[in-house]
Amino acid sequence: MTTREFVRIATPGITDDERRTVAEMMAKGTYASINLATTDLDGTFERLQAGDAEVVQEPTEQPYGIRDCSFRDPARNLIRIQESRNG
Repeated sequence: MTTREFVRIATPGITDDERRTVAEMMAKGTYASINLATTDLDGTFERLQAGDAEVVQEPTEQPYGIRDCSFRDPARNLIRIQESRNG
């Protein structure tokens, strides 16, 4: 999976220009880690896993009250994705 594909799947709701900037910075290994949020953690996890992203942590309920998962992108950035919850 390329960095651009990873960013396309993992970052819904941003503009194409923003997505391109994030993808370019990630491809350079600019970020040691990045945190993203989604309303559909399981669906996002499944799409990334199907694209051969390197799974670091499957979706997990954390003791501090969030549910998240993590991956490494092709440039070795750690990507944590948490589930957005209403209320």
